[in-house]
Amino acid sequence: MKLSTRIALWAAAVVPVLVVLAGLLLLPLVGRDLRHQQDARLRDRAAAVLPSVRALVAADTRGRPKVEQNQQRKVVDAALDSGVRVTAEDGTVLLSVGPQPADDRAFPTAPGGPATVRDRGAAWRVLTARVSGTGANGGSGTLWVSEPGGLAGDQTAAVRRRVLLVAAVSAPVSALIGFALAERATAPLRRLSRRAAELDPAAPPTPGTGDGPGGGTNGGTEGGTDVGPGGAPFAAVRSGTAEVDELAAALALLLSRYDEQALRTAQALETARSFSSAASHELRTPLMSLRTNLDVLAAHQDLPPAERAEIVAELRDDHTRLLELLTALGTLARGDLVEVDSFGPVDLAELADAAAADARRRHPGAEITVELPPELRVFGWEPGLRIMLVNLLVNAAVHGRGGPLRADPARVTLRLAPAGPVALLTVDDAGPGVPPGERETVFHRFHRRRDSPGSGLGLTLVAQQAALHRGTVRITEPPTGTGCRVEVHLPLPDAGAPTLRLPARRDWITGGQRGDRRP
Repeated sequence: MKLSTRIALWAAAVVPVLVVLAGLLLLPLVGRDLRHQQDARLRDRAAAVLPSVRALVAADTRGRPKVEQNQQRKVVDAALDSGVRVTAEDGTVLLSVGPQPADDRAFPTAPGGPATVRDRGAAWRVLTARVSGTGANGGSGTLWVSEPGGLAGDQTAAVRRRVLLVAAVSAPVSALIGFALAERATAPLRRLSRRAAELDPAAPPTPGTGDGPGGGTNGGTEGGTDVGPGGAPFAAVRSGTAEVDELAAALALLLSRYDEQALRTAQALETARSFSSAASHELRTPLMSLRTNLDVLAAHQDLPPAERAEIVAELRDDHTRLLELLTALGTLARGDLVEVDSFGPVDLAELADAAAADARRRHPGAEITVELPPELRVFGWEPGLRIMLVNLLVNAAVHGRGGPLRADPARVTLRLAPAGPVALLTVDDAGPGVPPGERETVFHRFHRRRDSPGSGLGLTLVAQQAALHRGTVRITEPPTGTGCRVEVHLPLPDAGAPTLRLPARRDWITGGQRGDRRP
């Protein structure tokens, strides 16, 4: 049943009940007011006839018939439509005109205000007054002024019938008015329902445009607008009705969260597929080499020790390359799927010092120096920042050898310092450097020099983490002009800045080929 129909039925049921209840409260008040009006009218009639009644009693006492008749006419004229009864002191009826009880015993004997008496099933309202004749020998008598008491009851009954009539008429009228008002009031809900029905949950969510890798706004809303499933825009337009606006805002927030989760699910699936595809493609060569060397060892059991040692060394190198490649791909996929709740305050100086110590252990021949502040905190993902620092130092240690034949030990300098609103991290080496035309392509997946022993993903991981932290990375030359410098800018925490939002699309594992990532 429609909401407007429900409201119409409730109005048709409730309004007549309210009318009847109001009538029940009103009828006693109406009856009381009518009695007060009747009593006031009786008092007015008594005051009007009282002078003539006094003269009538005095004329009767003194035995003046003509004067008595004259006063009787005056009393009748002043009584109008009320009943008047006048008796002498001995009970003789001097005058009895107008509507009044037929039984003399029905009249009150004691003087007083209007009272209700009954005579043969009929009610009368009677006012009783003692009257003294004019003059010293005027005598005395009793005056009764009466009206039918059923007049107030008849009028009350008429009011009761009108209340019931209004209650009967109010049922359909209130239903129609309630339905019309409900239709108008629920119009924003119907519009909201139509807009929600136009969304296609079967279609993939369409991300918005952003400035992170691959665009996107992390599934959030800007200005009350959200992109619903299937790419249909859902705008939380104000309707002027607080409940409808709250529902629209809740629906927009729900769609925002749905889009975000659907997008993250789609990204996770695409990341898994890309991981499998990249792993199968990149592992084919080392696996074939492993198979070939194993076949040689199996087919030639009597190989000379020198040749066997050479083949075993190649097997170890291929095994190491396989492990590095799988580890790098897994780390790249992990960075693509990290959530914002994994971020927190991190001391970048402490991480850099630990990464330098680890690089010295892994590359004892390299000269690694660090210039670090006592503390420099950023808001970031600690494992990701550690990955970035380790890969920067490993890349410099591997490719930073100097001399004509690159026989000199690698000399690497790691510096970290605040530079305004960002933390500036530089890694310098004394190697051959990177030509300007290749300074962006080195961040591409699987980009390797011919003599590089790595997997081609080290600098890709650096670029990924810089973009993930809303920073930038670029390759330049050191101040000496010889070698290579990698600069990373990471924003420092700002209390007035909005909460960190990650890029909605992160496609480093799924095929993103970007060098300098800017927030």
